[in-house]
Amino acid sequence: MNSYRNPVPTVDGIIQYPSGVLLIHRKNPPSGWALPGGFIDYGEDAETAVLREIKEETGIDAELVELFHVYSDPSRDPRQHTLSVVFILKPKPGSVPIAGDDAGNLDFFTEDRLPDQIAFDHRKILESYFHYKKTGASPNKY
Repeated sequence: MNSYRNPVPTVDGIIQYPSGVLLIHRKNPPSGWALPGGFIDYGEDAETAVLREIKEETGIDAELVELFHVYSDPSRDPRQHTLSVVFILKPKPGSVPIAGDDAGNLDFFTEDRLPDQIAFDHRKILESYFHYKKTGASPNKY
């Protein structure tokens, strides 16, 4: 019998605010600032997973705006081979961000004020997002 190894599916959320994009500072390794997100649970779809992870890490009830892109570089997560389905979201009215679960802190960042230490491949995701917002050019175009 053959055993197969597959990438582990994850989700990340780009939450849009007038003051910038919300990032969390991770409590657990790998350290650094990151988009809120995490692993998709067995039996859970990606859309439900991103809303759950955002609620757990930021306290925010969010609404899906659009599917952004899938990032699957085998080296994107130093712990194991993951692929991330990245969504753009907006907070529901009245949702107030508060650090929870894996988040030690949270803050808003703009394209010209990104933190130095960003975990995973989230700098690449953020650069693609800001380029998309300015030009409408999707990272899906090869």
